[in-house]
Amino acid sequence: MLISMFGAVESGIIYAIMALGVYLTFRVLDFPDLTVDGSFVTGAAVVGISIVNGIPPIVATVLALIAGFVAGCFTGLLHTKGKVNALLSGILMMTALYSINLRIMEQPTLSMLNEPTVFNQLESIEAIGGIDSFFNGLLSMLGAEQLPATWVIVLAMIVVTLLIKLLTDFYLKTEVGLALRAIGDNKKMIRSLSANTDSLTIVGVGLSNGLVALSGGLVAQLGGFADVNMGIGMIVIGLASVIIGEALFGTKTIRRATLAVIGGAIIYRIIVTLALEVEFLDTGDMKLITALIVIVALVTPKILQVQKEKKRRIQKRKQLDRQIRGQNSA
Repeated sequence: MLISMFGAVESGIIYAIMALGVYLTFRVLDFPDLTVDGSFVTGAAVVGISIVNGIPPIVATVLALIAGFVAGCFTGLLHTKGKVNALLSGILMMTALYSINLRIMEQPTLSMLNEPTVFNQLESIEAIGGIDSFFNGLLSMLGAEQLPATWVIVLAMIVVTLLIKLLTDFYLKTEVGLALRAIGDNKKMIRSLSANTDSLTIVGVGLSNGLVALSGGLVAQLGGFADVNMGIGMIVIGLASVIIGEALFGTKTIRRATLAVIGGAIIYRIIVTLALEVEFLDTGDMKLITALIVIVALVTPKILQVQKEKKRRIQKRKQLDRQIRGQNSA
């Protein structure tokens, strides 16, 4: 169980980058972008073909980020300049990216098992620093029998994800970032202030899909392969992470909201891992589990809110009854 939970946290931190991208479109821009399912694979495809052709893994990862940004910009262009519905523009770009991803990889599945990746290089650095022996020694002292193979990946991804979170927080507090948030709240108002909403929307959707593609590239390197179908349902996973995080941690400030998204992504992966431990469920039920998690995350806060409102009404009625009794007795 310890190894399973460790793996869930490790993958959850990587998927948190994708969830931050989804947060930018769905919460900040109020843009229902379905490009995510395609741009996630684009990041994996670009990383895979780049590494296979001898490009350094770090450079390949940056190229994945750029490719996702370009894909997102095309979605933004379809919506703003082509006047296509936001939902439809995302669907069209997602459909187009399926063929584009096949063209990039030149085959449905591209293996990187015998190729150098960012994580291979991190493990070689760890061999010098002795990070694994330190943390596994602590777990052994606590009585753990099964120990993780390596700690350096999860530690490195925590640093990277938190850095992206801080950069996102900083960006959303700049003049451009405030304009992006204003577009999501009231596009007509920000347009009346002579702001170029079209350009801001294009950049915002581009940044979102850039983060999604970056996550896809990292997931491909972690798994050792890129597959043209690995992006199916990514938008649901991203939304689940955002919804779970917001329900548990709140969204009073931007800093808290982005941190909630990261926490939601990790909790989502842990829930899925625990669900798959149930005997009558298998890996083929993962999409069903995801759908159920999203349904519970959406319905539960509303049920709790209704219960709170009922309690408030009951308390108000009791107060009114007491006041009426007090007046009658007087």
